[in-house]
Amino acid sequence: MPSILILNGPNLNLLGTRQPEVYGRTTLADIETMCRAHAETLGIDLEFAQSNHEGALVDAIHDARGRHGGIILNAGAYTHTSVALMDAISSAELPTIELHLSNVHARESFRHISYISKVAVGVICGFGAQGYILALDAMRGHLERAG
Repeated sequence: MPSILILNGPNLNLLGTRQPEVYGRTTLADIETMCRAHAETLGIDLEFAQSNHEGALVDAIHDARGRHGGIILNAGAYTHTSVALMDAISSAELPTIELHLSNVHARESFRHISYISKVAVGVICGFGAQGYILALDAMRGHLERAG
């Protein structure tokens, strides 16, 4: 089974303390630990990365090509604004799952627009930190079906 990149965007480094009523109290380090344990049971290697900078996220997506079988991307607010991330995903030609902790469709109307979903194989939102586990399972299934 190939490796998967879990890529987190702006402000996710503040998980656990930033708006816990929306995003919960689980930290990004907690999520990484949880994902690594689950990935081990699935036989998947993981790479984790987080950046508050759009260009660094684009670079990470480009660098994933040839190194990873897929990307799980929580692009944060860049989901709703970044044509550059959308283009990077298209250029990398790797299956990508868009992920959000909160249910973006139950929030402000600007969050209902996603440039990422236009090029993603699927979207998971509203399940908090558990969404990362769901995304790992979904990516594993997608990669197995793709052969």
